[in-house]
Amino acid sequence: MARVKRGVTARRRHKKILKLAKGYWGKHSRWFKLANQYVMRALHAAYRDRRLRKREFRRLWIARINAICREHGFTYSTFIRALRREGIHLNRKALADLAVRDRQAFSGLIEQVKESIQR
Repeated sequence: MARVKRGVTARRRHKKILKLAKGYWGKHSRWFKLANQYVMRALHAAYRDRRLRKREFRRLWIARINAICREHGFTYSTFIRALRREGIHLNRKALADLAVRDRQAFSGLIEQVKESIQR
């Protein structure tokens, strides 16, 4: 049986990795073996950090909502519980955006929630 030479396949694979490594410093962008290590590491970090970004934004939104709630005399958890009891289904991103950009609208929400808490 004839021997299979892998020149074309290996070349394509190497070119793909070197293209991803474009812009890396020095031999990290020219030597396949080094470029492959750095590209794999970068792809892993990108995958991980796409998930971390979601967690970090949620933490930021909660911190913003909590800060404004405390200005009005109650905590984040009581505010969220009261919102749910009132049937107001706004996610944390929308609530934080209201808190930062439209204080009057958020104050209206807070008044509704205060009535709910006092009942």
